[in-house]
Amino acid sequence: MYAVFEDGSRQYRVSEGDRVKVDYRDAAAGAQLDFKRVLLYQNGDETQVGRPTIEGMRIVADVVDHPSIKLYIQHFRRRKNYRRLKGHRQHYTELQIRNILLPGMEPSAPPPAAPTGATPETSAQKVP
Repeated sequence: MYAVFEDGSRQYRVSEGDRVKVDYRDAAAGAQLDFKRVLLYQNGDETQVGRPTIEGMRIVADVVDHPSIKLYIQHFRRRKNYRRLKGHRQHYTELQIRNILLPGMEPSAPPPAAPTGATPETSAQKVP
């Protein structure tokens, strides 16, 4: 099962559980985003093509991180004493696709978060 959705004049082909990089969104890690411009959906033999979008269909994704990659652009001409070095950092948002929802469907509950603090067994002191 996969779907194609549009975001920021780009199209992404995703399945449930995939990680995808989209343009930067000001959302905290762990936040949930919905994409409603679904252009195509395929599940086995069933294919739905939107004209231009599929009404009521949406993709639910969780924000994983906001990493960035720095690229270096270097120009060099031999024997001319010409060297230029320029850098560019592109910010983006990494998402994990949680659900591809057909019209009328509701997203499943998120998995429970693992406890990060001390458990009662380890923090309790034994009295002699």
